[in-house]
Amino acid sequence: MTDLDHHGDDDLAPGLVDLAVNVRAGTPPPWLRAVLHAALDDAAGYPDARPARAAVAAAHGRPADEVLLTAGAAEAFTLVARALTPRRAVVVHPSFTEPEAALRAAGHPVERLLLAAPAHRLDPAAVPDDADLVVLGNPTNPTSVLHPHRDVAALARPGRVLLVDEAFADTVPGEPASLAPRRDLPGLLVVRSLTKTWGLAGLRVGYALGPPDLVAALGAHQPHWPVSTPALAALAACTTAAARAEAEAAARELTGHRAALLAALPAGAEVVGRPRSSFVLLRVPDGARVRERLRARGWAVRRGDTFPGLDADHLRVAVRDPATSAAFAADLAAILEDAAPPASAPRAPAVPEEIR
Repeated sequence: MTDLDHHGDDDLAPGLVDLAVNVRAGTPPPWLRAVLHAALDDAAGYPDARPARAAVAAAHGRPADEVLLTAGAAEAFTLVARALTPRRAVVVHPSFTEPEAALRAAGHPVERLLLAAPAHRLDPAAVPDDADLVVLGNPTNPTSVLHPHRDVAALARPGRVLLVDEAFADTVPGEPASLAPRRDLPGLLVVRSLTKTWGLAGLRVGYALGPPDLVAALGAHQPHWPVSTPALAALAACTTAAARAEAEAAARELTGHRAALLAALPAGAEVVGRPRSSFVLLRVPDGARVRERLRARGWAVRRGDTFPGLDADHLRVAVRDPATSAAFAADLAAILEDAAPPASAPRAPAVPEEIR
């Protein structure tokens, strides 16, 4: 049975280089640390979400009643599971397991739509017409595949909630596939996070964008003051024009760093799909052994067998700076070379029977 509760931080240990968690290295940046420190001066009062909600709304060109602030993207998935009673919920896999785990914990049956390897690309026609809740990620974790926005938008229809997890959308320059600006698609709920680009996993900062009635229904299941004052300060700060420009620059730099990682990988490591985000999915022979050998050499990578549709030969690797990627690739090459069967000794040419 797939362990839906396993996450990248479970693969970490002291002393290991972290390639298991997809948080941008070197974050949060100094200016954001200053914002968070200043927010502590206001921590004696109850959180006021209105400025942050307005800032998020303005950043995406939406009215404030279409914005729900959440304690990380994970809370949005739990709220969906609590607020909705889907008759047929379909989760597109391989993908982040938290939405399915939340739905199952709330007692909802879940169907899995497994995208075909090796491309793992979405075919809208494969989604059942009568599904009234459809969940997918874009870019998809762990495959790093970016589905065309037209294909994802084609899944929206009256009577259906289409939940699109865009936690990694800002890792792609220009966010070409994001549906966050779309207000014309019925039942569309876009979930975003500040965790990945800004390094705020411990602060729990996220939000959802959707129709006012759906946002209100989800919000009715939140406790009072669900988002802390420092998290609200981060939301307001990270949605300014300057911060969004910095995120865009980081996404462009990431593109080059990902290309360096892909170029350095040894031949024995198969790149699954076409990676577009801050991580790549690899398939290697005897993956469980390779992962343990990597740990012995000081590297933590994300195991793949806890994602529906993948197995132990799949490893998710976060994109880091080129020097780190080169060092990782060299160790991976050595491990794969050790596992390769020895070359057969050359055989002596056969001697014709008639001259023996």
